[in-house]
Amino acid sequence: MQRYLLKRFLSLLGTLLGVSILVFLMVHLIPGDPVRYIMGEYATEEMIASMKAQLGLDQPLIIQYFGFLGKFIHGDLGTSLITGITVWEEIVNRFPITFQLAVYSVILGSVIGVLVGVIAAVKQNTLIDRLIIMLSLIGISAPGFWIALFLIWVFAYKLAWFPISGYDGFYSLVLPSLTLSLLSIGNIARMTRSSMLDVIKQDYIRTAEAKGTAALARVFSHGLQNAVIPVITLIGLQFGSLLAGAVITETVFALPGIGNFAIEAIAKRDIPTVQGVVLFMALIYTLVNLTIDIVYSFVDPRIRYE
Repeated sequence: MQRYLLKRFLSLLGTLLGVSILVFLMVHLIPGDPVRYIMGEYATEEMIASMKAQLGLDQPLIIQYFGFLGKFIHGDLGTSLITGITVWEEIVNRFPITFQLAVYSVILGSVIGVLVGVIAAVKQNTLIDRLIIMLSLIGISAPGFWIALFLIWVFAYKLAWFPISGYDGFYSLVLPSLTLSLLSIGNIARMTRSSMLDVIKQDYIRTAEAKGTAALARVFSHGLQNAVIPVITLIGLQFGSLLAGAVITETVFALPGIGNFAIEAIAKRDIPTVQGVVLFMALIYTLVNLTIDIVYSFVDPRIRYE
């Protein structure tokens, strides 16, 4: 396990290095001048040149990149060109909202998705199974912004149970969490159903049935325990992507999270913020993937890493 963790850690460093190069190049290829945006349309060429020299944007790209990489190695993601606040401070202030949103969404989506998927597998080729498959396809296909606007119209505008937008505690996250969970339930349910169908056909399930094992015990203790590995992978990937920022949902509900922050930074050509946020997203995603691999060995003792 220690050797495996070391390999994964080195792979994580390589991934972050590759992401840093890509995001640096992409940010500098975006049309527009961030200095002109900051200083406004009435700034003179001398003022713009002075600001570029002050920010180091007048240097060659290779020098700018190594300067950015050196700061990142020392834990410095830079300072926002727009707000003058360090990127770390912005992330620390906004990440708790995104983290809460991701946790609530994944818990709700996982519990319902796994339960519905198990029911669909047990009731294969019945009306219940077909109904679950149809609803799962609708959940997968429905645009996130449409679900968000529909929930706002029903529960915030018509019923006035929850706030329409902004963040003011737990109730502000109910509708965004429900939106994201509805989008993930379909995927999780389909994956659970597929894995369960492969497992319930195995000999040990028939043996357990012949021994008189209760149906619930066969389904959950014998079946789900052996079918859960691909489901955990899917849940982990969704959790990682949500931690990196649910861009559409956070924008629709005007939540000051990581995803909304990234969109604002891109729109304003805030180069240090975009670079820092994307690297932070990549770090979170790779750490979640590493955690998933470690969880495998606890869920299924047959899995051992050499």
